[in-house]
Amino acid sequence: MRLKTDFLVVGTGVAGLSFALKAAEKGKVIIVAKSSMEEGSTKYAQGGIAAVMYQPDTYQKHIQDTIIAGDELCNEEIVRLTITESTERVKELIEWGTKFDKNPDGTYKLGREGGHSENRVLHSKDQTGTEIERALVHQVKMHPNIQILENHFAVDLITQHHLGQPTSRKAGGIKCFGVYFLNPNNQKVITILSKITLLATGGVGSVYDSTTNPVIATGDGIAMAYRARCTVENMEFIQFHPTALYTPLEKPAFLITEALRGFGARLCNQKGEYFMSRYDERADLAPRDIVARAIDQEMKISGAEHVYLDATFLNGRELVESFPGIYAKCLSHGIDIRRQKIPVRPAAHYSCGGIKVNQWAQSSIENLYASGEVASTGLHGANRLASNSLLEALVFSHRAFVDSANRIQNIEFEHKIPDWNDEGMRLNEELILITQSLKEVQSIMSNYVGIVRSDLRLERALRRLRLIFEETEALFDVSILNTQLCELRNVINVAYVIIKMAKDRRENRGLHYSIDNIKE
Repeated sequence: MRLKTDFLVVGTGVAGLSFALKAAEKGKVIIVAKSSMEEGSTKYAQGGIAAVMYQPDTYQKHIQDTIIAGDELCNEEIVRLTITESTERVKELIEWGTKFDKNPDGTYKLGREGGHSENRVLHSKDQTGTEIERALVHQVKMHPNIQILENHFAVDLITQHHLGQPTSRKAGGIKCFGVYFLNPNNQKVITILSKITLLATGGVGSVYDSTTNPVIATGDGIAMAYRARCTVENMEFIQFHPTALYTPLEKPAFLITEALRGFGARLCNQKGEYFMSRYDERADLAPRDIVARAIDQEMKISGAEHVYLDATFLNGRELVESFPGIYAKCLSHGIDIRRQKIPVRPAAHYSCGGIKVNQWAQSSIENLYASGEVASTGLHGANRLASNSLLEALVFSHRAFVDSANRIQNIEFEHKIPDWNDEGMRLNEELILITQSLKEVQSIMSNYVGIVRSDLRLERALRRLRLIFEETEALFDVSILNTQLCELRNVINVAYVIIKMAKDRRENRGLHYSIDNIKE
């Protein structure tokens, strides 16, 4: 099966859907979802979207907060353009039907999270991502120029390599002609040719054994781009959300939004001591990298597997009204947050690195754009400021649309691309080989490449990963494809890049912290 489209969008979160709605005014769009349309990281975003809406907040304050949180590794030009475009992008969301919480006077009710100097986070209770996704999916399904393919897995980008021509990161000149997709229902690979391709495939959380990301967050876009010789950067900066609900057998880990700490909740250890002021003067509202390391340290001191988030001293009625999702979830585990402390621990949450793009969301591969968590724009630096991720996705998807719409008339389809060849491949009936290898990779990454690292841990992780890589590639080369095998391959690719970049980072910066980089 072979399809053609002007714009191909891989991913159905806020980055992919907002781009698709705009691109559909300029040509035919195909959106491909790995799972259902609604299943992606966007709907799990509880806290909200940061934007400058009212005084006394200013763009400069938001810019400064972003750079400080990013440990001054942010691209200041990118920070400035993202923040100054924030108000317009949020207004578009509202025009598309997103309903944010309001005050009695009709103004938007703005929350505050760690690292922010002002209240600037728009939210819809504690289910902001779900509300944004609802509005965008509704708009997309009504648009006549958009075709949706659900439950199709992106296998590989199509480049000159598939024409038998060499590709090289150094030589440049690589072009993207589309993507091969696997239909798991019949195990057939289809070819979708496109003039413009946008990767909006989300994050890499499932590289670790505990993550707030959906289970489908296996780093597919980054892995595909890396294999296609696209430039990938800053993958050592994996953000662990400080407060995931401690339920060891549940995946994904349920996120306890940072907005709850903005509301007044405080972290305490097993002794009941509020400890964050010992680590940072901003206490519980310090940036996430600092809070996550503080919790990790408290857990190591006590030997416990979690700390607590205490909201019992807050107004119970307002607490439930503001955080109904968290209240209901905790109650399902026998925890009444009005009267009982919430057991929490850090979990892999967000990749600050990814496919390197410029200010127009262009990657190093021609006709290939990236937006959302899959991309590295330069906004986040070494650590993402809370609630900047949805904003970044909106801004760079808009910019990808502006740039690609100006170029698409000069792009032709490449018709010589061959269909996927699985002749001579066999059906792999030993899924235990795949599931066990995935567990091994997740264990390696969690134990050796987590919040605190060392040269020895990273080297050990790399040695163990090499063996799993060799075994998996051998299996891939002879197997009829299935989703589990493709996901394992991508997880291994992403894990390798994280380890290699962590080994190359010889300073403690933001989310990368190694005991071997501590200066005496």
